[in-house]
Amino acid sequence: MSLHLVASSDSPAHARIADPLGELARQASTGDTAAIARLLRELAPRMVRSTRALLGASHPDVDDAVQQAMIGLVQSLPGFRGECSIGHYASRIVVRTAMAVRRGARTRGQRFHGDDDGMDQVPCSEQPMSERLAADHRKRVIQELLDTLPEEQAEVIALRVVLGMSLGEVASATKAPLNTVRSRVRLAKEALRKRIVADPTLLEALDVPACQATPGHSLQLGVLDDEGADA
Repeated sequence: MSLHLVASSDSPAHARIADPLGELARQASTGDTAAIARLLRELAPRMVRSTRALLGASHPDVDDAVQQAMIGLVQSLPGFRGECSIGHYASRIVVRTAMAVRRGARTRGQRFHGDDDGMDQVPCSEQPMSERLAADHRKRVIQELLDTLPEEQAEVIALRVVLGMSLGEVASATKAPLNTVRSRVRLAKEALRKRIVADPTLLEALDVPACQATPGHSLQLGVLDDEGADA
């Protein structure tokens, strides 16, 4: 089974968009404590899911990371200008927080291998256990590979692949030109390709056909091969 996570449809970068939580976010950005509390309640489930997807559902720092991301969101609300949805704005903060947690643990020499990374797209009851275990392993490998990328590249790959945002949505959330996002995805993909093809265990873990590991062949990693499709 190859890795394939579907991204959502695109929207123009840096355009003010219709957002059902937009007005609530605007009120919260003025310091309205009631609006802030309501906004956090609305965004909490999404932020928890995203944090679990990035760290692993059983990671011991999930709760702390969610709390840090929520604090970061509140602190950054005065700078929110509605260039993306508040959900995507929060997702970027979650990504940056989770990456800081992962890299901090790596600096301290800590490695975490949980039993469930929280990224399943198919309910357990509908997916054979062997496939689920293999998928969980692939996702953990990708999480660890993200740690090897420069921060800006890791950020766009996390938003694009792990959280399933389109290129336009990533551009709006990161306030980067669409072509810059495309370039970061391309550079990240090439860096990951070099690392993967150099390690047979990664090729096996990601279920990459041997023919794709040879020079001149494209490495197929699901959504990473669709940059131009939704731009």
